[in-house]
Amino acid sequence: MKVTDHINNANGKTLFSFEVIPPQKGKNIQDLYNNIDPLMEFNPPFIDVTTSREEYVYLDKGNGLLDKRITRMRPGTVGICASIMHKYKIDAIPHLLCGGFTKEETEYVLVDCHYLGLDNVMALRGDSMKDEPYFNAAKGGNAFASELVDQIASLNRGKYLHNDVQVEHHSDFCIGVAGYPEKHMEAPSLVSDLRRLKEKVAAGADYVVTQMFFDNNKYFEFVKAAKEIGINVPIIPGIKPLAVQRHLQVLPQVFKIDLPQDLIDAVDACKDNKAVRQVGVEFAIQQSKELLAAGVPVLHYYSMGKSDNVQAIASELF
Repeated sequence: MKVTDHINNANGKTLFSFEVIPPQKGKNIQDLYNNIDPLMEFNPPFIDVTTSREEYVYLDKGNGLLDKRITRMRPGTVGICASIMHKYKIDAIPHLLCGGFTKEETEYVLVDCHYLGLDNVMALRGDSMKDEPYFNAAKGGNAFASELVDQIASLNRGKYLHNDVQVEHHSDFCIGVAGYPEKHMEAPSLVSDLRRLKEKVAAGADYVVTQMFFDNNKYFEFVKAAKEIGINVPIIPGIKPLAVQRHLQVLPQVFKIDLPQDLIDAVDACKDNKAVRQVGVEFAIQQSKELLAAGVPVLHYYSMGKSDNVQAIASELF
């Protein structure tokens, strides 16, 4: 079922969902199941599965030289989605990236998603590679998320890259995209970033999931501004509970977001990461309660591979 159908069928009730990260190659998928299992009691209608772009590794050639190779450390997003759907009988949403994929490779992934009965996809530009200061699209790939959305929407109309395929049952993906209440780190302003979001919706995006934020007013202002420029699709808030002390430095640095001073002070007062984790849970509960009272369509949690804190939060809300 499409995400938008789940939202419509809820009749105003706020739904619970979360995002998981594929295990690194060589690890057993049971580790992932062990973190999903405790969250199933809260009846998530869908689970997001991230995709990691390629990265460089350097192999010692034994003569003082290094051989630079490309690898993917967390493959298998589409297969994991199929496994989740088979095991839990709920929808799973693969993340699709511009970065590291040609348009042909993207089409192959979309065809596989269609074969496997996946109804939803999340279209993202993705980040730059670790050793590159700026994002560079793959040769023959999509440079912007709006282009990726357009490719998916074209496939929904039966239009493939190199030919129109006349089939009785073509894909009908529900397309999600990212939104940034504090603007994307590369955007010159929030206004320009909202215009890019509108382009994604115009290209065919059906709903938006926001980047993490810790000040609900920024989400409310973002939704208001989006509606004022004609963005009328559901905007789902993304919530990340703080878990370790270094999140105070890492999250603002990586995601270019602000943290409320009361949260910073509470974390600074913690003696260890166990205490930090509890602070993160309590803050996320209060943040979620305010969003719940405002009638948001879904509360979407970034679990980052661990579910105990998300379980503690959800048990107070659902």
